[in-house]
Amino acid sequence: MRELNEIKKDLNCCDQEILDLLKQRLGYAAEIMEYKKEQGLPIFLPEEEKIRHEDLLAAIGDHAYCDELLSIFKQIHEESKCVQTKSLFGHNIALIGFMGTGKSTVSKYLRNMLAMKEVDVDAMIVEDQKMPIRDIFEKYGEEYFRDCESNAILNLRNCRQTIISCGGGAVMREENVKNLKKGSRIILLTARPETILARVKDDGGRPILNGNMNVEFIKELMAKRKDFYEKAADIIVETDHKSVQQICEELVVSLM
Repeated sequence: MRELNEIKKDLNCCDQEILDLLKQRLGYAAEIMEYKKEQGLPIFLPEEEKIRHEDLLAAIGDHAYCDELLSIFKQIHEESKCVQTKSLFGHNIALIGFMGTGKSTVSKYLRNMLAMKEVDVDAMIVEDQKMPIRDIFEKYGEEYFRDCESNAILNLRNCRQTIISCGGGAVMREENVKNLKKGSRIILLTARPETILARVKDDGGRPILNGNMNVEFIKELMAKRKDFYEKAADIIVETDHKSVQQICEELVVSLM
């Protein structure tokens, strides 16, 4: 058996080699993103990720530390996406729009696509108040909820590289828009009233629509908010008849 000091020396040399290779790999990841931006190519391709994962599994084979190796490479891949995202933009992405336009769905997809942090303003309020939004409305009223919303957005002012999913009425207050714009590009997601109804009709957590779950009321409320949404938005993305992947690709390309 080799001496312990000799083994440790080889381990340190191995760490240095890994570090040098990781530096190269992250540099290549950034280079790939710059090339895609310049050539107008799709930013992220799930099909490529699947093939890369299958190649990795084949290369690892039945190694004794298969699970550990997979875990390490998963983290390397996530950090590579972080590097690529930083080369795309250095700001937050704030999603706004009427309920049912897909903010939560798009936010989760972007989180995985870009390896960014994700914050849901409504979820922040629920956690802080220790009750569902519908209960906040019933117990304290809408104005109290809007105050909670403004405080939550203000508390996000120092976030970086974060996807912020806002409630449907967040941009009705000018102070919220100003605070979001300090570190974010604001993306307005839109959908037709009929699409929105189809998406939210079975959701009991929409206090604004209680007793008014119909196209006419949704259309009327959307019309009241339309100018606020469009004034706040840096970019507008329609979500009707598009997959979440198509929406996110369009959104990312618009931000570049």
